[in-house]
Amino acid sequence: MATLEQVREFFKGDRYATDATGLVIEKAEKGHAVVSLMPGDIHKNAVGGLMGAVYYTMADFAFAVAENCGLDPDSLTVTQSSEISFLKGYRGGKVLCSADIIKDGKSICVYEVKMTSEDGTLLAIAITNGFKTSK
Repeated sequence: MATLEQVREFFKGDRYATDATGLVIEKAEKGHAVVSLMPGDIHKNAVGGLMGAVYYTMADFAFAVAENCGLDPDSLTVTQSSEISFLKGYRGGKVLCSADIIKDGKSICVYEVKMTSEDGTLLAIAITNGFKTSK
């Protein structure tokens, strides 16, 4: 099993999530991951809320980390589809995103991904389907 530092090093290659967006991997286990973001002005829309793309990037990245954190050199799981529902507006502070496996099949997997404020308020939820393939 890969260490958290090995997972962080590997996912530095996902430069949009890590460099452009600023996501941080807090926890990485097969089937479960947590990523975080301390939003800045660059992440906000014209009315001061978080851009929907920020939530989607967090959900997609948390899913990728949870499903691929074993750093298997022969296989990879990619997003097949994802649906997100926005539940409450962002009010400030750090945003946490947790991905948890619901189904782990031979060629597909399904994850529930939740984005919350640091006080635990549920901001958005996504269901992500992954397709398992060889590299």
